[in-house]
Amino acid sequence: MGVQLDETEKRIVDLIEANRDEIIAFARDMYTHAELGYKEFKTAEKFTRLMKKLNLPVKEHLAVTGVKAYLNEEKKDNVSLALIGELDALRIPEHKYANPETQAAHCCGHHAQMAGVIGAAFALTDSKVKETLDGQVVFFAVPAEEYGEIEFKNQLTKEGKIRYGGGKCELIRIGAFDDIDLDIVHHTEDEDICVGATSNNGFVSKVIRYKGVAAHAAGAPYKGINALNAASLGLSALAYQRETFKDEDHVRVHPIITKGGNLVNVVPDEVVIETLVRASNKDAIADAAFKTDRAFKAGAAAIGATCQITTAPGYLPTLKTPADEDVLAAAKIAAATSEKEYTVVEKDITHHSGGSTDVGDVQHIQPVLTFNTGGKVNGLHTVDFDIVDEELAYIVTAKIFALSAYRLLRNGAIKAKEIVKNYHPVFTKEEYIQYMDSFLTYEEQKN
Repeated sequence: MGVQLDETEKRIVDLIEANRDEIIAFARDMYTHAELGYKEFKTAEKFTRLMKKLNLPVKEHLAVTGVKAYLNEEKKDNVSLALIGELDALRIPEHKYANPETQAAHCCGHHAQMAGVIGAAFALTDSKVKETLDGQVVFFAVPAEEYGEIEFKNQLTKEGKIRYGGGKCELIRIGAFDDIDLDIVHHTEDEDICVGATSNNGFVSKVIRYKGVAAHAAGAPYKGINALNAASLGLSALAYQRETFKDEDHVRVHPIITKGGNLVNVVPDEVVIETLVRASNKDAIADAAFKTDRAFKAGAAAIGATCQITTAPGYLPTLKTPADEDVLAAAKIAAATSEKEYTVVEKDITHHSGGSTDVGDVQHIQPVLTFNTGGKVNGLHTVDFDIVDEELAYIVTAKIFALSAYRLLRNGAIKAKEIVKNYHPVFTKEEYIQYMDSFLTYEEQKN
């Protein structure tokens, strides 16, 4: 085997193996019934039902669909550890397992995270395992990690149901992380098993709405003000900003037009653009956001249209996190107790990703330990994404979650306490909310 397991570690592995079929069944069901952010009602219900079956107290409807299940609540004052899985998927209707009701598909592997969390729950709720844990464990199903459908999320904000588009961001705001000291998160990647995290971009989101004047496009175009022309000029002006961005800031601005007019023979009087403005640090995000606004407003000014820009806070950049020794040890045990041979590596944290995740927001508040598992083919967020190794994607993931929790919380939770003690948060919760709200437009702040 190559690694030494104590009695509890052997029991955890055996319990996950004993529940293998149910873990895989849950993952397959979630994979073929994907739901979009802040709409994951059925997925959340399935998770809740399973947590209650394990006799865990549950809190539901956190940030619309989030769910927390608690183990060892009586030990929460010692230390509290969350195992986090994400509920939502992407709108990729062409995927072979897309949900016909939602047009969503799990092409980012969030269903593997959830399989890992419920697999860990099967093991950690065992009475003999539970008594070795000197801290609280929170099995945390979180909504809306994928930042899409911006106008839908802005509408939820107007209705007072959320304030932030990202699920973890909203959960921080409402206090759902207040009773948690540290977290373990997972993501599907290319490597077999990888521990640690690179840095990622943060971003803000924008909806740009151009208003012109409709007129007959052929008979009297001179009577109109073409909102599509204003948008085209704005997009061109935005393109000319790119040389002003520093390479080391990894700026990415990638708009889409969600409405380009109403009818081909009518001068377009309304055009809507959505975009994210990404960068690797807070100052670069603010600079790129300012230049983006300036460019789009210039397009409107050039032809006499109006331009309304609604800005909402997105995600903070993620922070580089070296491999934690206990998560790394758990990964090696998980690999060694599998029928297949898997390679365990430490993440190269010198790399930077242009993508984004709201895990970064949690990192600015409290320590987050990260690991990745493979089992997929083709790229994330693509129509060809698929799971080809369920052992690696689901069962190994569950073992790493559970074994990591045990190793951090055994022996008086000495390792978990050490991590919490040595962590230096970037923001308090109040400072975080103040920062996020600084990106809201005046109109949004009034709501």
